[in-house]
Amino acid sequence: MAGVIGERLRSARTARGWSVGALATAAGVGKGSLSEIENGTRNPTLGTLYALANTLGLPLSWLLAERAGAQVSSPGITARLLDTSTVADATVEVYAIALSPGERHVSGAHGPGVVEHLLVVDGRVSAGVRGAEVDVDTGASTTWVSDDTHTYRALDGRPADVVLVIRWPATVDHPPTP
Repeated sequence: MAGVIGERLRSARTARGWSVGALATAAGVGKGSLSEIENGTRNPTLGTLYALANTLGLPLSWLLAERAGAQVSSPGITARLLDTSTVADATVEVYAIALSPGERHVSGAHGPGVVEHLLVVDGRVSAGVRGAEVDVDTGASTTWVSDDTHTYRALDGRPADVVLVIRWPATVDHPPTP
């Protein structure tokens, strides 16, 4: 998967006319790390991939080549892509997310009009726009516009499993597929 991610990342970067250094700086990622990711020699964390995808204005699933089952992690969180599709001219991504207790995952802003829908399958979760998070119990859900920093955290010292649906508006410009 690292090779596919690297190819897609390079394709998106060059389609925008950006250098490795320009993307690295804009995403807050080390230039050497970005080069290793593009060359397929480094497995990026979920946080790094989101920083790069957000900077490029792309859904994470595009970097994952829309491959169901593709999985990425950062400390305290694992996301597995279940599905991605185009519905009513919007990109819709569906992820199974496992949250470890005691960790708070912070996700940067995705862009204008991007909406997240979170359903708690097991456990309790605090999620939403930073500073306005809500606690969500098993079987309940919450929705927010993710054009600002947002967080996810398992509560009560227990792990939690959620399904996350992210809807990207039709204005997202996907680069050519490598």
